[in-house]
Amino acid sequence: MSTSRRSFLRSAAGLALGGLSWRSRAENLLPRSERRVVVVGGGFGGAIAAKYLRLHDPSVDVVLIDRKTTYIACPFTNRVIAGLRDLAENTVGYDELAARHQITVLPTEVTAVDTAAKQVVTPGGAINYTRLVLSPGIDFRYDEIDGADPARTPEIMPHAWQAGEQTLLLRSQLAAMRSGGTVVMSIPLAPFRCPPGPYERVSLMAWYLKRTNPKSKIIVLDANPDIAAKARLFRAAWQQMYKGMVDYRPAQKVTRVILERRAVDTGAETIRGDVVNLIPPQKAAPLAFQAGVVGDDGKWCPVSQITFESRVPGIHVIGDSCIAGAMPKSAFSANSQGKVVALNMLAVMNGREPDAPAHVNVCYSYVNDREAMSVAGLYRVLGDNTVFVPQAGGLPTSYTELEGIQAASWFNNMLREMSS
Repeated sequence: MSTSRRSFLRSAAGLALGGLSWRSRAENLLPRSERRVVVVGGGFGGAIAAKYLRLHDPSVDVVLIDRKTTYIACPFTNRVIAGLRDLAENTVGYDELAARHQITVLPTEVTAVDTAAKQVVTPGGAINYTRLVLSPGIDFRYDEIDGADPARTPEIMPHAWQAGEQTLLLRSQLAAMRSGGTVVMSIPLAPFRCPPGPYERVSLMAWYLKRTNPKSKIIVLDANPDIAAKARLFRAAWQQMYKGMVDYRPAQKVTRVILERRAVDTGAETIRGDVVNLIPPQKAAPLAFQAGVVGDDGKWCPVSQITFESRVPGIHVIGDSCIAGAMPKSAFSANSQGKVVALNMLAVMNGREPDAPAHVNVCYSYVNDREAMSVAGLYRVLGDNTVFVPQAGGLPTSYTELEGIQAASWFNNMLREMSS
């Protein structure tokens, strides 16, 4: 294990042990109200939903459950991979959130959802709920790639699409790559978490390698017909800054991996890499399947676009796992959905008509150590769908240092909002 990985684990453990507000056993959990909302998943959607439920109606008992005592955010981990950031900077705890808003936070695993009894089941006991919010995140469809499995493959070909050990593994592999080596990166068909994320990663890996391993190259195998987000500016950045280093190949879907050779196969050719960043196709996390809220596509969770209530009455799904029309699967989208589900769930619980929401999504992508670009979108509900509002957002004309400064502020504000 590398020194950076050991340091991260020590710092995360210190954060976990420093908390004083945790309830350690669900069986000791006493209700503070006849109405209880249980939120499972303490990320950008779940933590915000728990917070705003208490802000809008302090009479409702709110229990937030996450299997970890700290949350490691995915945005800005591409900067960690490029050696520009420490992963500890992406890590927040729940103590202040719990104390300030009187939210009961349980660091435990949810092993089942009993929809008939309206209970979530944990190793410490069952917890009753009036309504349940699931924000469980993503899982990977390794079964669609021959030769891949969820245990061994990411240890050899890290996805780094869930922040933490995978982030540090890809970072260490990149740093140790031989002179003149090749990075192979695969991008799955959309939809997937953070549409611009893979292309930002290409840019920041290229920035790093240009300085430390200038004879190396990055082969990008994109299953999509073109760059899925911010295409014009990513293409311009690669041409301007990383010409000859980035070999972008659209419509190249990885269908097979050969782990012992560190090779991937597209059906047309087999490509070997010194480092292989295999980002598999994605789906809702296992808890969504267990709760019966995944749709007929077997991948994602259909929900009401107004209340985010799922096909199972009383269970609401937000964040990357849900189908929210034109909204991307992003941290800012989850934040917006957390606020909407809190407001409209309370409206239903209090006998009021919920309001059709409007959402904003903003995300930033770096193309080098200092310069970034943003994309913004406004979304509204039209009929049974959430649609993009034309001419209400878009890309800037270029990537700039100012956008890079704004990106850091944007991210820090999101972390602060969800943890306090």
